[in-house]
Amino acid sequence: MGRRPSVFVRLVSMGEGRKLQRISRTAKDPVKLRRAIVVLMSAHGQTVKDITTLIQVSEDYVRDVVHAFNEQGLDALDPKWSGGRPKTINDQVREHICLIARTSPAD
Repeated sequence: MGRRPSVFVRLVSMGEGRKLQRISRTAKDPVKLRRAIVVLMSAHGQTVKDITTLIQVSEDYVRDVVHAFNEQGLDALDPKWSGGRPKTINDQVREHICLIARTSPAD
């Protein structure tokens, strides 16, 4: 298998650069922080291999973050949490179960 081509983020504007630096200093969410650092490092010319070594993530992760930033901009930094498993019971059944749970055992 041949060498994979180098991947870098697009040219980052001044406003985006300031926002990325602010996120890298103040972000509470570790996912957003890691993604911002990946984008900043790529914008400074670090290769995918260097970023993976420093941050301890996979090359695919770095490539995915870079491609997402190139397509979506700063919106790509926010984690897209899904809602999880769909509900298996509806609200009416849930209310009935709660009603049964609140009644005394003697009744």
